[in-house]
Amino acid sequence: MQALEHQQRLFMVESDQIYRAWLDALHHARSYRYGMRWVSSKGRQYLVRLHDARGNGKSLGVRGADTEALFAAFSEGKERAEARLASLAARMKEQARLNRAARLGRLPNIVGDILLGLAAARMEHDFCVVGTHAIHGFEAMAGVHCRMELLASGDVDLLYDPRRQLSIVTRKLDGRGLLGLLRKVDPSFAPLNDQPFRAANDKGFMVDLVIPERDLRDAAEVTFGQNDLVAVEVPNLHWLVNAPKYDAVAVAADGRPVMMRVPDPRAFALHKAWLSERPDREPVKKSRDRAQAVLVTQMILSWLPAFEFDPARLRYFSAEMLQQAQSVLGQEADIRLPGLTF
Repeated sequence: MQALEHQQRLFMVESDQIYRAWLDALHHARSYRYGMRWVSSKGRQYLVRLHDARGNGKSLGVRGADTEALFAAFSEGKERAEARLASLAARMKEQARLNRAARLGRLPNIVGDILLGLAAARMEHDFCVVGTHAIHGFEAMAGVHCRMELLASGDVDLLYDPRRQLSIVTRKLDGRGLLGLLRKVDPSFAPLNDQPFRAANDKGFMVDLVIPERDLRDAAEVTFGQNDLVAVEVPNLHWLVNAPKYDAVAVAADGRPVMMRVPDPRAFALHKAWLSERPDREPVKKSRDRAQAVLVTQMILSWLPAFEFDPARLRYFSAEMLQQAQSVLGQEADIRLPGLTF
């Protein structure tokens, strides 16, 4: 694990600031995307504010001085919003060039593309990255770079909280579902016949839609559209779905700043440590789980001191689970978790 140089840290801070400003400008500009138009009916013209791509909208009244003023203000606001977005997009492009020169690019471009697609659809907070790629977010939070062999992964896990209202996400996706969004990123994404929760592109990169295991009475499928991916229930993910979430701006391989929502790094480390001891876990995954748990724990202890391993802040874990995780991490000579006492 290597700390970032001063110039790299400066570029990370600037990337975070520019990305958040760009995202705000993007959302503002997209609020104008369906537009306003005059519609004729029974010999009169009405001003209609469109709400979706299918042409649905709401009438704002018959054409007159008031509606003419509304239309002019809308057109002016749209022009300003588009100009601001174009300016910040140019800054993002320049920052990406600087980030490449500073060797900050870490996150695979395909993951960056997916996360940017979610952000453009106002869904940056609807899904949480919980697999290996979450470590890129923790790196950004800590200002360090880890060994790439522990970060390599051919898939990304998107965790959805099934307690959220499905219809809200479905509307954001314009009825095209998560698969439709993935196909905007890469048209070759297709669901796997025997694994409806997973889509893969023609390069073999996979996206998994996962949810925590639910009560047997919750039988309804979690999906966001017709012929869309259907979430798979994964045991013991309730710990991660209940953990606090953080928005970290990482850097894609091509230098673009990308925001990703990740769980509390303590939750990630403890969950990975616990997974590494599960008898039903594949052996090849158990060793990787342990290595990632140790890596993130060391990162927290050295670079993220605000994240104390305090049981009072980890109440979403069971005492038994914390004991098992502590037993695994306590075997490392340079790891001591004094806060976890039972």
